[in-house]
Amino acid sequence: MIIFVSQLSGSIYRSVVKPIAFKVSPDRVHSDMLRLGAWLQKNRVVRRLLRTTYAYEDLPVLKQTIHDIVFTNPIGLSAGFDKNIELPRILHSIGFGFMEGGTVTNQFGPGNPRPWFYRLPHTKSLVVHAGLGNQGADQVMARLKKYPKDTFTNFPLNVSIAHTNIPSVHTEAGMIADCIRGLRKVKQTAVAAMITINISCPNTYGGEPFTQAQSLDRLLTAVDKVKLAQPIFLKMPSDLTWKQFDDLLQVAARHTVSGITICNLTKDRAKITFLEELPDYVKGGLSGKPTYELSNRLIKETYTHYGKRFTIIGVGGVFSAQDAYTKIRLGASLVELITGMIFQGPQLIGQINRELARLVRADGFSSIYDAIGVDA
Repeated sequence: MIIFVSQLSGSIYRSVVKPIAFKVSPDRVHSDMLRLGAWLQKNRVVRRLLRTTYAYEDLPVLKQTIHDIVFTNPIGLSAGFDKNIELPRILHSIGFGFMEGGTVTNQFGPGNPRPWFYRLPHTKSLVVHAGLGNQGADQVMARLKKYPKDTFTNFPLNVSIAHTNIPSVHTEAGMIADCIRGLRKVKQTAVAAMITINISCPNTYGGEPFTQAQSLDRLLTAVDKVKLAQPIFLKMPSDLTWKQFDDLLQVAARHTVSGITICNLTKDRAKITFLEELPDYVKGGLSGKPTYELSNRLIKETYTHYGKRFTIIGVGGVFSAQDAYTKIRLGASLVELITGMIFQGPQLIGQINRELARLVRADGFSSIYDAIGVDA
């Protein structure tokens, strides 16, 4: 019965909700979804109904303990959707095993001029030009303190942090100092189970200096001095050769970095096969399917060379359980997504977890942990 309701929900989303929503600007839809989700999550009955309808649990197969953090399933929300961490209870209710909130910056960041998003439905992608827009660490951390104490029980919170995207913070030294101030605020709140340093936002003042080895070394030296209790992940860029990527991993390996998130948006439009026109005036990096193979390639190489050193979170182009399972078999312990949920509906999370459990068992594994890296 639950499977039928989930499938029906997905059909309704694709045939009714999505066609209507996609006639409205994606920025407006995103804002409306945040407001609706924040309102709905206050109601315990709604949360319970959503969890019964959408979520799927198979603890023997999908549960993992990573860096002493318990994940009931490996599918998480990627950073960029819930920038101000407003929806944790509703996200848990629809079946996510964890969430990455943010990216949060030390100061309020207005982001780039609107629009932030542009849809490419046939290419299965969003063009994103948000520029780290968020309310700032003070306001977001104050919100975290107000949530009920059980909000993040069995639902780990990963907070993504970066420097504030404003003109006054554009030198390397300024970016590092600002990022560390934000990091200390997250530390003081002590709610996050994990922290991700986002070094690869493609739409900011000053570019991406920390995708250069020497600059990254200086940033991580400052991060080390904060002495965080949580495991630290790095959100990595997608448009690098393996040699360039490896140069950054060698730096990360010398510091208190526990994991690598692979990868962020792609900017290289010349290598993308577009299935509809993308006007030249539309700025931003691309999410979804155009990042799928880029992510998979870097996951495999990273696991092959650093599988014993780093935990990998795989991101990019996940629209199905097979997409997620491919990343896991290439070396990802956890998988994050956004675009797949936007294009296919909130029931997708439970459907992925249900099918993941079947795929794991079909391959003769007793736990998803056993499948990590078998194809690397």
